[in-house]
Amino acid sequence: MFLTDYAKTFNAAAARPLDEPDCLHSLFAKQPVEYLAAGQPLFFEGDEARHIFEVIEGTLRVFRIISEGRRVITGFLHAGDVIGVSLRDNYIYTAEAITAAKVRRLSRRQFEAAVINSESLRPKVFARVCDEMAAAQDQMVLLSSKSAEERICTFLLKYLKRAMAEGNAQPIVELSMSRQDMADYLGLTIETVSRTITRLIGKGVLNVLDPAARHSIRIERPGMLAQLAGDDDDCGDMRRDLIALGERRRH
Repeated sequence: MFLTDYAKTFNAAAARPLDEPDCLHSLFAKQPVEYLAAGQPLFFEGDEARHIFEVIEGTLRVFRIISEGRRVITGFLHAGDVIGVSLRDNYIYTAEAITAAKVRRLSRRQFEAAVINSESLRPKVFARVCDEMAAAQDQMVLLSSKSAEERICTFLLKYLKRAMAEGNAQPIVELSMSRQDMADYLGLTIETVSRTITRLIGKGVLNVLDPAARHSIRIERPGMLAQLAGDDDDCGDMRRDLIALGERRRH
């Protein structure tokens, strides 16, 4: 459902059922869990958007194939993410599992009926659509105005913030995606991604903990990472948050 459609529902009078769900995730609670193998698609670009999905476990990539056959990754999805809220008629991208994943699906008809009849769900859905729009704008800024190093640092900073929000006291970023996935998301070549990460290691900003798999990255200098990402305002906050997390972990 488009943003304007959701905005209109804010003024729609609706009775509040006794069993009204209080969050988006509660809508999926009774749905069966579906399993995806690594590399297995959840849906394809152009398919009729008949369902909305909740990611329970694992990581998925969403991408489009542009005219010359090149893959452009527009985002990565993780546990807790909901896919397809802002769509209506057809999926505008392909969603594919990077790792083994678990999802639940809900028909769009059920989803829209629940939202229309729930005063508590309408603002949550509206907020999620706004978040998707903000993320799309952030991605446009990333690709249009940042250097290769700034793009990679911004990407790593995003995952570091995610790890911190989950309560991880260690500045370690776990990346399920490959270097090629990162390149297709950041609008770079895989060679540029690899060279830039090597350069950041040389600067002492980060360190790859598992050189063979290359999925675990320790951020040695989070403040410097934020600075190189072009996000100077985050430097002090990042240091304070890491110190606070470390203190909580010790206690």
